[in-house]
Amino acid sequence: MIDIHTHILPRVDDGSESTAMSLKLIEEALESGVHSMIVTPHFFQGVYENYAGEDLQKRWDRLHNAVHRANLPIHLYQGMEIMACDDLPELLKKGKVWTMNSSDYFLLEFAFDEDPAYCKTIIRSCMEAGYRPVIAHPARYYFVQDDPGIVYDWYRSGCCIQLNKGTLLGDNGIRARNTGLSLLRHCVVSCVASDAHRTYWRNADMSQVEELLLDQFGEEYTYMLLEENPDRILRNRELVGYKPVPYDKNT
Repeated sequence: MIDIHTHILPRVDDGSESTAMSLKLIEEALESGVHSMIVTPHFFQGVYENYAGEDLQKRWDRLHNAVHRANLPIHLYQGMEIMACDDLPELLKKGKVWTMNSSDYFLLEFAFDEDPAYCKTIIRSCMEAGYRPVIAHPARYYFVQDDPGIVYDWYRSGCCIQLNKGTLLGDNGIRARNTGLSLLRHCVVSCVASDAHRTYWRNADMSQVEELLLDQFGEEYTYMLLEENPDRILRNRELVGYKPVPYDKNT
């Protein structure tokens, strides 16, 4: 498995609290079958100002060196979970934020109560600038729970849709879980990831969600969500998927 959404870079956001915790998270991921992880610290203007630059690169290098010293057989790649903001296209073009493994794909987050019209504007402007949004955990957004057809439209426009394992396991409540399962049934999900934060909160173990996906959606779909599309993101290739099923707005 390839985990494309993790907060294992220590002491930069609400994720890992230390290098030791990061190493434990990686060990946990490895034991569950993960062989590669994209490290996605939060970028949120006014909250987590993790601009790409010397300081963040040094933190990355320290983690990478610690993993090497610990002899952990994991492949780590750079990325960010970027909170939507008006100047995001410029930040991307100027290299102020990390895309996923320096590809055209970037992990995009919205406020849970965001105006869907604003989301559409940001998505369009970033795509017009030449970038591909990977929309983080949409089943947790209240406006998507009210109208999951929004995600159908995002997917059809060319976005990658990423669900969190915790959502599917019920950690974010029944509405989020039901929304996530509905998005899967409507074939508008591209990837499932851990959104790992800490060893005791949103951990990096992917085994349970893999079992759930295999049981409910089969081997081919599960492989696409946990390995094939994540690998295509790393390689900056087009994603694959099934024909999306529209939402009936009258039901």
